[in-house]
Amino acid sequence: MIWSQSDFDKGKKLFEADKMEQAQSVFEAFLAANPSHLKTIEYLGDIAAHNKSWDKAIGYYKKLKQLKPSEANYYYKYGGALGLKAKEVNKFKALGMIGEIKESFEKAIVLNPKHIEARWALVMLYMKLPSIVGGSESKAVQYSNELLKLSPVDGYLSKGQIDEHFGKYTSAEEQYKKAIAAGSTKTGAQMLANLKNKTKKAP
Repeated sequence: MIWSQSDFDKGKKLFEADKMEQAQSVFEAFLAANPSHLKTIEYLGDIAAHNKSWDKAIGYYKKLKQLKPSEANYYYKYGGALGLKAKEVNKFKALGMIGEIKESFEKAIVLNPKHIEARWALVMLYMKLPSIVGGSESKAVQYSNELLKLSPVDGYLSKGQIDEHFGKYTSAEEQYKKAIAAGSTKTGAQMLANLKNKTKKAP
């Protein structure tokens, strides 16, 4: 057991050092001896996602949901991997995945009402989807308002993203400035700079 734990720690250190291939080998060997070790499965899912091996990542995160259905983050990661896979498959297949992606993020919020990342994911999903397949500016705003209550920085940044996406550039600029004032000096400033570059008129 002590040997096993040290093996897991070795994999963790490799992962943290961004040595993904070596970490994967160590974790796979550890998982063979400890098939229900949640953190190992999660690391393997994260490595697969890092490598854009979406099917493998989905498989690992799905197993996590089955082993511990009360953990919000597993649903968030599962929905995220599904969403990233949907970007790479044909549009018809992607449409069939939207419902499960939304449900995964929504379930994460049910399990953890303070889950910020899942709300961000839903803001982006509703914002970017065409209305004909379930996109909705009002739904995006709803989750952005929830973010604002949990974290002013995330709320203002998400509101800025929504306004920018829908061409409300003056309002977007105001939201990014509010985010900077609330403490998002780096991300807020970058989003504001990107917006100004986009809206810069030719002389």
